[in-house]
Amino acid sequence: MENSEIAVFGGGCFWCTEAVFSSLKGVNSVMPGYAGGHTTNPSYREVCSETTGHAEVIRIDYDPSQISYDQLLEVFFEAHDPTTLNQQGADVGTSYRSLILYSNESQRDQATAYIAKLDASGVKGNPIVTEIKELTTFYDAEPEHMEYYDRNPGNMYCQIVIRPKLEKVKGEFQQLLS
Repeated sequence: MENSEIAVFGGGCFWCTEAVFSSLKGVNSVMPGYAGGHTTNPSYREVCSETTGHAEVIRIDYDPSQISYDQLLEVFFEAHDPTTLNQQGADVGTSYRSLILYSNESQRDQATAYIAKLDASGVKGNPIVTEIKELTTFYDAEPEHMEYYDRNPGNMYCQIVIRPKLEKVKGEFQQLLS
């Protein structure tokens, strides 16, 4: 893409975050995958075993002339609970941790400032536990995890967990929707 940047976020199950960010204007693509750990080319089963150090994350390819990194951060922090350590709802473990993987110093600084602003405001009720670390390697998830919500809208997990997150984002970020 001609005018394109990358953001990598972990906000629990990547099925949820992929569905949320795919609906935004200026987002060219969203790829679920694994990052933040120490195992080379991990599988879903390995990541779920909690032995790889990786989290379920998404790599967002976006056009910064249409949506800013700060706007992506705003959606990220509304689409999951950044105050629960290693857990999002019923999904528990380090693979579901709240995580921002920055690819440059500007992203690191923006994420750090955004978290400081949220903590200072007390809007989340508890301190933010989102980990911020440098992106070293991103591993694509297996094909069956890609576009999961779009391919399985009737699935119970999609109905009970993902759909409410999408509805919340649609309600709060109408101006950012494609």
